[in-house]
Amino acid sequence: LSRKKVEPRVITARGDLADDEKNTIEIFKSTSSSVVYITSKALRRNLFSFNAVEIPQGTGSGIVWDTDGRIVTNFHVISDANTIEVTMSDQSKWKASLIGTAPDKDLAVLQIQAPGRLLQPISIGDSESLQVGQKVFAIGNPFGLDQTITSGIISALEREIQAITGRVIRGVIQTDAAINPGNSGGPLLDSAGRLIGINTAIYSPSGAYAGIGFAVPVDEVNRVIPLLIADGKLVKPGLGVSLADSRISERLGVKGMIIIEVFEESGAYKAGLRPTQQYGGEILLGDIIKKVEGRVVRNFDDIRDSLE
Repeated sequence: LSRKKVEPRVITARGDLADDEKNTIEIFKSTSSSVVYITSKALRRNLFSFNAVEIPQGTGSGIVWDTDGRIVTNFHVISDANTIEVTMSDQSKWKASLIGTAPDKDLAVLQIQAPGRLLQPISIGDSESLQVGQKVFAIGNPFGLDQTITSGIISALEREIQAITGRVIRGVIQTDAAINPGNSGGPLLDSAGRLIGINTAIYSPSGAYAGIGFAVPVDEVNRVIPLLIADGKLVKPGLGVSLADSRISERLGVKGMIIIEVFEESGAYKAGLRPTQQYGGEILLGDIIKKVEGRVVRNFDDIRDSLE
């Protein structure tokens, strides 16, 4: 049988890309090699042989922090891991060791022994000058799909979310850039390709993207990470007192934090702060902390934030 030959349609010339498209492409090209894929594994005993085997525990993203092989990610990505594996942009895999963690900030630092050619540190921006409405980009590994970029805007600033420890993380960036499971620990970038936050959580009843994601601001990241590299943990400042639960203050109608105990030779002790005392059946409340350097404090988190 003979067939009538049908020619393919003529291709229409595309023309040049729009400026914002060029910007997105350039950001991905210049930054994607600074983003890694993280797999955490836990040891479990085989039910039949009783041998210990490694079971994938979770996945997430991370960023290359410096040329010494330090990788920054979320604490919750690696919190239950016995072993951690980092996959670079060229798909090479490297065993990672844990350098330091800040669970209250949902941040962690890993160390890998990759060659320098693979270690392209991400560009650091600032979060102080951010504005609602400006364009942002997220690069990560949602659902294990590596090297994915999404775009959106900053939809709100100064949000509060809860860390895995229950501590409130303040000053968080809210974005509508698509963030899904596996994006945690990856970068939130501005239109100059600079890091402005570490993607850490989503707000979604289903656990998938619902238009609201959160990122720890880079100013906090840039403060915490050098301390974790140096000490392995955050050395928390203190006044040298123990404080009553804020619910007790509310019940007594007291505005501020009641001092229960003052530790000897502490700064509070030397300053003459007084603890709560009991005389017979009567309780004499100690001093009450109402402000720290002019900032009103209503609970322990407020005091810790002021001290930090």
